[in-house]
Amino acid sequence: MAGNMFAKLVTAGAAGALIGAAVVATAAPEFNTRGNRFKALTYAELTPDQRTFADREIAAGRKPETGPFNIQLRSPEMADLWRPYNDYLRFKAPEPRKFKEIAIMLTSRYWGGQYVWYSHRQQALDAGLSPAFITAMAAGDRPAKMSADEATVYDFCSQLLSTRQVSDNNFKSMTDLVGERGIVDLVALIGQYTGLTMLFVVDRYPVPPGAPDAVNKPM
Repeated sequence: MAGNMFAKLVTAGAAGALIGAAVVATAAPEFNTRGNRFKALTYAELTPDQRTFADREIAAGRKPETGPFNIQLRSPEMADLWRPYNDYLRFKAPEPRKFKEIAIMLTSRYWGGQYVWYSHRQQALDAGLSPAFITAMAAGDRPAKMSADEATVYDFCSQLLSTRQVSDNNFKSMTDLVGERGIVDLVALIGQYTGLTMLFVVDRYPVPPGAPDAVNKPM
């Protein structure tokens, strides 16, 4: 009787292993992370905490092969906290989208963040920035043609990044444009994308073949 029980346990264990392997095999083709120094992880390599994070993000519609997914797997607890903060700054903070994209693009340019620049260039165009505006930023030049509000945001953000200070004139102009809340939100956005861009730079995260090579060196 004991022998029969042992045999059943062995059979059940083998069946469970096969089912588990089938689940992993099914999930793995849809889990194509991208990375460089941070090795691209497979679903089978994830720890329980990483897998919980990955499952939740995928269920929410996020694709493992895009953006910082593979980097964030290294610290899923940090990534859980990062997501709502990033969503607020990018999508819920009341400042115009165009202002946010200026801040993000300048931050990317400052760090030589090629992937962030590549991934936000079309978003900046969609937000209303002209191709000439973006080309000038890529070259490290002040755009020749800007609306008054674009110039205010550009001068504030570029001065903060390049000198680590903001003049009284630029502070007053930004306060008149977006208020003190807007200043806090946009500076926080610069900080958020400083951290994100640095992670991509540390990883030497790959951009797709043929992507513009405009900002692969820091200012």
